[in-house]
Amino acid sequence: MKFASVRLVAADIKAVVAFYETVTGKKAEWLAPVFAEIVTPSATLAFGSAETVALFKEGSAEPAANRSAIIEIQVDDIEAEYDRLKDQVEVVMPPKLMPWGNLATQFRDPEGTLVSLYTPATDAARQRFGNR
Repeated sequence: MKFASVRLVAADIKAVVAFYETVTGKKAEWLAPVFAEIVTPSATLAFGSAETVALFKEGSAEPAANRSAIIEIQVDDIEAEYDRLKDQVEVVMPPKLMPWGNLATQFRDPEGTLVSLYTPATDAARQRFGNR
């Protein structure tokens, strides 16, 4: 099995894609007017407009309704990323050391999905992520 991507269904796909382009510093590839991807070395973020839901099963996904998943992105310098983004996106939590050893900050995308940027901060956390 190979993990392929996380796809977000968006009512305003252009705003959501622009948010993730800002956060990741990567340009999205638009494969259709209703579908885009940002490919990183370790994962792909895919974006589909609300119209794409009907291609699967009507009502199977709903834009702007997520309150259970967190998109997590590992970065080299959490403080620098926080400083870069804090005035551009909605801040949920400034950098904070988590019990599992990551220094993390959280933001919300334009449709409410929680996005966490983190840097492994303890020796145990750095060791855990060293081979991922």
